[in-house]
Amino acid sequence: MKKVVNQALVIFGASGDLTYRKLIPAVFDLYMNESLPKGFAVLGVSRSSFSDSAFRQKMKKGIQEFAHYKDAKPVKIDDFLSKVFYISIDTQKGEEYAHVKAKLAELESTFQLDHNYIFYLSTPPSLYSLIPKYLYGQGLTLQHSGFRRIVIEKPFGHDLESAQKLNQQLLDFFEEDQIYRIDHYLGKETVQNLMVTRFGNGIYEPLWNRRYIQHVEITAAESIGVEDRGGYYDHAGALRDMIQNHLLQVVSLVAMEPPSKISADDIRYEKMKVFRALRPFTKLDLKNNVIRGQYTEATVRGKQLKGYREEKDVKKTSRTETYVAMKFFIDNWRWEGVPFYLRTGKRLPTRVSEIVIHFKPSPTRLFKQTEGDKGENLLILRIHPDEGILLKTGMKVPGSGYEMKSVNMDFHYSELNDHYIPGAYERLLTDCMAGDNTLYMQGVAVEETWKFVQPILDYWEEDKDAPLHGYPAGSWGPDCADDLIDGKENIWRYPCKNLAEDGVYCEL
Repeated sequence: MKKVVNQALVIFGASGDLTYRKLIPAVFDLYMNESLPKGFAVLGVSRSSFSDSAFRQKMKKGIQEFAHYKDAKPVKIDDFLSKVFYISIDTQKGEEYAHVKAKLAELESTFQLDHNYIFYLSTPPSLYSLIPKYLYGQGLTLQHSGFRRIVIEKPFGHDLESAQKLNQQLLDFFEEDQIYRIDHYLGKETVQNLMVTRFGNGIYEPLWNRRYIQHVEITAAESIGVEDRGGYYDHAGALRDMIQNHLLQVVSLVAMEPPSKISADDIRYEKMKVFRALRPFTKLDLKNNVIRGQYTEATVRGKQLKGYREEKDVKKTSRTETYVAMKFFIDNWRWEGVPFYLRTGKRLPTRVSEIVIHFKPSPTRLFKQTEGDKGENLLILRIHPDEGILLKTGMKVPGSGYEMKSVNMDFHYSELNDHYIPGAYERLLTDCMAGDNTLYMQGVAVEETWKFVQPILDYWEEDKDAPLHGYPAGSWGPDCADDLIDGKENIWRYPCKNLAEDGVYCEL
């Protein structure tokens, strides 16, 4: 484990939901695992008026509800919270940042922070360019003594142009190696295990190419609707919210070449090659290989669910997509001709994210399959829930004859009872504290993913005849999504919340 030196974590937007539900609980879990440095403090900064005591009381409730160690003794929680402080400023006024500088100087003498500061922007994107500017104005971005790092939450821009502008604004006040663009998907254990599965096992790497893989399928499904995020979501949509960042990052890990060594620079270099090899969509591709959907009202398990346009803060005539499925290719030696399929959506039958590697069938069908069994060889890497790995392979049915049936060989992370599995934010915060940006996104990589999705956004914006398919809440999306996948017998895998179960109807 990399050494974490004394430092302070400064959270802008500290009164918000992310700090309450994710950040402070994650830092508390680090504290319980003795992963924080001896000299450490958290400074919350926001417009809301809190005393240190009131802020700590609020964070205590967050810890007791969302932390892994939620049942820790009150004395442990109180000891941790003694390192947590809060100041209220108007984050849109540059002169107010003098209070941040003064408070850090005060904490410096108490906790021996060695002038090492991480600035975490848990704020609206409109402040992503202002906060670095005002920190720079107070000399807080300069690394004369100690390090200075800044963590940016998504969205990284609203389109290609705004992403390029944001990158330039950040680089006006921070060096690229100081900027940590966080994607919590990359902190998930199964996502990190992708490289170990691929490059640490001699049985997989020889098969991981166009000769043996028929197609690759990645699904990120949510059973909930937009909840209370209608105002944000109606300006974002599934393509911006999930595919441009989370899922294309997963694609890069599935498709990348082996890095020469496990270092941030080498891994990022190989991921960047994948982004640059993504085949641009033609006009015909935009019509035939990208499907946009929006959930409609339906009754699920006796409960009446609203359609998207009936959700709070959503326009009644909205054409924002809550579902996207697409087919695309990666133009390089390893993946030439292998289709990749992405699917994400809200109000689907279950909450699940997984990667499915479909291997090519054996050259001849020597054995009879049991009825309803397609006999596919699949490798499934489950990101959540029920994290693990599942291999579907064919076995002989006991008895006379040679009838074949698919069976499961599965491993679940929950079986590692003697290992603590850190949460995504816990892992990513630890990496940032240690100066390891392997699991964070580069500015140029963000721009490349925007270049890939921008033609889709333009097509939907400019062509009023671009179809928007309705699908009932609780279903697996528009029926036409199955038409994307090549071959009459090939359809999407319909996963259940349990890794080893699958079937069209298991969650309906």
